[in-house]
Amino acid sequence: MVERLWTPWRMAYIKGDERHLSCIFCDFPSQEEANDRGNLIVARGKHSFVILNKFPYNTGHVMVAPYRHTGEWETLAADELAEITRYSQRCIDALKQTMGPQGFNVGVNQGIPAGAGIADHVHLHVVPRWGGDTNFMTTVGDTKVLPEALDTTYDRLRPLL
Repeated sequence: MVERLWTPWRMAYIKGDERHLSCIFCDFPSQEEANDRGNLIVARGKHSFVILNKFPYNTGHVMVAPYRHTGEWETLAADELAEITRYSQRCIDALKQTMGPQGFNVGVNQGIPAGAGIADHVHLHVVPRWGGDTNFMTTVGDTKVLPEALDTTYDRLRPLL
């Protein structure tokens, strides 16, 4: 018997219905902190913030972005880079404590040819990984199975960041 995995959020992503018309990395943190949960912002610093990826590669996928709008990593100031690095370390620690991943992908996709979905505002991805998390579903079914809702992930990470 074939089982079905329902990913209702995925169609909005595929069709582009959920695409923000302007820069989420500028718009979301400029709103009041009372909106952080709805905007998926789990932590705010002086120069940068941490946000859950609404369309994650894996459960727990977060991004660390500077408040300043720039599409180029090399233009970040030392204080921005230092805080982004500290936040990436804190994210890894929080994800280890809450989800027990076996590894991580940490990186920046600078420019559209490099895979940047939002190329005008540089951001660092922190993606937890487990053995077997890339299986036949992503290859054959073009579907990613995510075992946890974003609200649950938010609630688990926010206290630790």
